[in-house]
Amino acid sequence: MKLEVLSRKDMNALSRELSRAGIMNRTREEVTSEVLHYVVVRGTYDELVEKAGNVEPLQWSLEGVRVSFERMMENWKPGEAKEPEELLEEGDPERISVLTALMESGFVVEEEGGLLLTGNPLLDDLRLELHFPLSEIEDYLEELEERFETEMITEYNMEKRYFVEVIEVEGELIERALDVAGDYATEESIVEAMFEGIARSVLADTILKLAEKYRRKNELIKALMEMEPLVAEGKSGRVNVYFDEDALFDFLRDLQTLGYLKVKGNRIWV
Repeated sequence: MKLEVLSRKDMNALSRELSRAGIMNRTREEVTSEVLHYVVVRGTYDELVEKAGNVEPLQWSLEGVRVSFERMMENWKPGEAKEPEELLEEGDPERISVLTALMESGFVVEEEGGLLLTGNPLLDDLRLELHFPLSEIEDYLEELEERFETEMITEYNMEKRYFVEVIEVEGELIERALDVAGDYATEESIVEAMFEGIARSVLADTILKLAEKYRRKNELIKALMEMEPLVAEGKSGRVNVYFDEDALFDFLRDLQTLGYLKVKGNRIWV
């Protein structure tokens, strides 16, 4: 069960807290990379609207631009300065496009008091630069290249990430680990870890029951593969647990480390 934190300091602190609570864990650092492809479409708002045709992602983005522009201008008068935080909203990329266009056209300038609106801009005349993930726009790529000024941009992102892996499979210990992690781990990783914990617990219980019947590792693995997927039923849904043979071998090692069973060669026993 893997929990992601934002720094090495938090990683070490979470690991210590889990160890104090009697929860076996290990830390892990990874350098991850991601390659993202974007298509950039440029033009004035009026031009983009006129030529958008049936390119739905562009239509939706232009509608978002219109709404963002109108809302921004509602409470922003010429000669008034605002902080960027007042103008931008999380999850609204069109606002960034509008503000960038206003700055590039000279209607917004940076001053000590923030961003100053210098006049009354017309949306139709604003020159926009709209970014689309390639996966969203690839079906329309040929049309866009024919109608507009476009450019392909590729971004390569590399970052160091920090994790604490909880090795436990017992439900009570998993719940305790999630409680401790609440002060350190990212919300997304806690949600994923919750389901991973359920899956690991179900898999461990099934293996331990099978280990009472099968004394050979290959026979136990074969029996497990025939049972796939394992199912954990809940009040509002269920978790289906899938696996492959290599993953099961690693999981058996975890169970051995935790003292739930013993494995020697092809022999296995509780």
